[in-house]
Formats: sequence, structure tokens, C-alpha cells
Amino acid sequence: MRIGMGYDVHRLTKGRDLILGGVKIPYEKGLLGHSDADVALHAVMDALLGAAAQGDIGLHFPDTDDAYRGISSLRLLEQVGELLRKEQYQVGNLDLTVIAQRPKLSPYREEMRKNIAQALQISISQVNVKATTEEGLGFTGSGEGISAQAVALLESSKTQR
Repeated sequence: MRIGMGYDVHRLTKGRDLILGGVKIPYEKGLLGHSDADVALHAVMDALLGAAAQGDIGLHFPDTDDAYRGISSLRLLEQVGELLRKEQYQVGNLDLTVIAQRPKLSPYREEMRKNIAQALQISISQVNVKATTEEGLGFTGSGEGISAQAVALLESSKTQR
């Protein structure tokens, strides 16, 4: 078994859609970034890549490459899933926490779980999504940005050396 941790943060800005866990959430601001800036999926991908000792999303999907400009992070997560299968890893489980003062995310948790599970070709029972605020503290509490943390457990079917 291998464990990985992922973290991401993006600034909120006007004129962008808010996409979290592959769900378009109605809100007056969206996240600024090269791709769709989905902090939730970025944290999940970094946790998975870390557990597999495969670097991070910046290595696989650099923000200097126009091929990834505006791309859906669900498509990137699918590619991470393919990499894991190629390396003979199976996801044991994922635990994701999204930190945002607003908007309220609980109505979107199940759709996020479903999106992540489908992209990785795993059971929804292997995916947990939580949301919390920072009670007005820090950059997320003041509404300047949104962050996410994820932990992933991978199991390997290849022979260990």
C-alpha cells in the first residue's frame, strides 16, 4: 500500500466559472488558473501521483503547455487514472476536503464523488468529499480563494523490489 497527499489553492476572480470536483457551481466568481482551475481535482491528482511516486500535476500537465489551457480537470484525472493502471496501481480510497467560505458546497458533494469515481473507473464508495470553512480566517475565510486537500491510498499488483 502507498499513501499520497495533495494540496492546491487558486484565487477567486470575476469572469470565470467555478468548477469544483468537475461540477459547475453557480457563484459570482470562479477560480483563476491555466486549466479550469478545479482545486479539488488538482489536489486529488497530486495525492494519486504522489502515492505512485509519479511527480505532480505540474510535471504531467505544465501550465506552459497551451494544450492544457482551459482544459477540464476531469480529462486530466482520467489521464492520471490511465497512468495508475499502466503502473499497476489500484485506488484503495480517496478522501478530499475543499476549504471555502462560500458558496455552500454540501449540495454538490455527491455529484463530485460520482465525477471522481467515473473518471478513475472506481466505485463511488471509494471516494469521500467533505467541505469546510475557515470561519472567516485566512485567504479562504476572507473569500480570496479556495483550497483543497486530498489523501489517496493505492494498492499495487506489481512485484515490489
